[in-house]
Amino acid sequence: MSGISKGLLEKARKIKMLIMDVDGTLTDGKIFLGNNGEEMKAFSVKDGLGIQLLHQSGVIPVIITGRESNIVRIRARELNIKELYQGIKDKLGVYEGLKEKYGFLDEEIGFVGDDLNDLPILEKAGVSFTVNDGVEVIKGICDYCSNKNGGDGAVREIIDLILYAKTSEKGS
Repeated sequence: MSGISKGLLEKARKIKMLIMDVDGTLTDGKIFLGNNGEEMKAFSVKDGLGIQLLHQSGVIPVIITGRESNIVRIRARELNIKELYQGIKDKLGVYEGLKEKYGFLDEEIGFVGDDLNDLPILEKAGVSFTVNDGVEVIKGICDYCSNKNGGDGAVREIIDLILYAKTSEKGS
């Protein structure tokens, strides 16, 4: 992967768990509400395939989101994501619980976020990722900012980076 520093690849190689926010990362951040209150969101199939590839590589995919949505529950089930946390105000608390549950170090966890409520985990995780259309403050502190916008394959781009780092290790 051109333009990716060796330092970032070394950090990404250690990832055993990738935690993702939803709105603005796995989706474009738009929420469509129907007349009867039904909610709709669009997810990228490219991100979905990337998450399946994460499973195959042994990296645990996790969703932590501040909103509660049946749509996210359905999508997580489709993608076999067992660790799903919705309606979370204290994302860092869930992060710490996951770290303890799996016995992982911060350096073994990557996090994809896009807005200020993601800042506590982005500052703590071993590798911090954001999307091209994330807020500027977040883009300024992350290890990697995708070339794609949230909901448009940005998470897949990040997963591809992680998987490349892990396979390039074998070639070193």
